[in-house]
Amino acid sequence: MQPPKEMNHEDVLRVKIGVLMQEHRDLDDAIAALQEKGTADPLTLKRLKKQKLALKDQIQKIQNELTPDIIA
Repeated sequence: MQPPKEMNHEDVLRVKIGVLMQEHRDLDDAIAALQEKGTADPLTLKRLKKQKLALKDQIQKIQNELTPDIIA
């Protein structure tokens, strides 16, 4: 039996981006559900939207690291 293969930096980033994207989708679903109910606290919705935006920023940062700009 072989020991588990270590993940390189890109593999770790790809896993992390997958987790962040799932969290982003979950927050999106939660926000939509609260808005549909119509009983959501505006402050709670604002906080959730801010978290969602922060996740989007983290995802973009990792995507930029995975695919750096190529100067032509």
